[in-house]
Amino acid sequence: MTWSLVLGCRVIILARIGDVALGALRTVAVVGGHGGLSWLFGLLEITIWVFAVSAVIGHIQTEPVYGIAFAVGAASGNYVGELLLRKLPFGDHVVRVFTREGPAMFDSLRASGFIVTKFQGEGRDGPVTMLFVQVRRNRSQRVIRAARELDPQCFYTIDDIRVADAARPAP
Repeated sequence: MTWSLVLGCRVIILARIGDVALGALRTVAVVGGHGGLSWLFGLLEITIWVFAVSAVIGHIQTEPVYGIAFAVGAASGNYVGELLLRKLPFGDHVVRVFTREGPAMFDSLRASGFIVTKFQGEGRDGPVTMLFVQVRRNRSQRVIRAARELDPQCFYTIDDIRVADAARPAP
């Protein structure tokens, strides 16, 4: 294995990490209604992909390890993209918390500055409170930690949401 082969594999891996991570960002931008960002992320993603795939296809007969580097980069890009999405304040989540400690958790989350809506419900084992908490993506884990501190038995789900702009009329 030569240094140029090692360097080529590293470049392919880094390129794939970049284009797959950009693909994750593009998807969130599309879902969140950020047309300009989704266009930019898509442009960068596909530009990188075209060059990476052409390097692999151009050398796959003589250097099959490039194909493996391509796959390693794609798999790693999924991981990096997911890490980026956790860290960036890009997009909104709704964290739904199902708890038997509803009033205390509602007051605590509101006091911490979270936007919380409370619903009463009936679960398998009796009454529960459902709390809907709207947060930026990077704050979801804070809500979960706060909820678990008050009720270690609580159940939660997290979903991406697209926030409607009330000031803009629907088409």
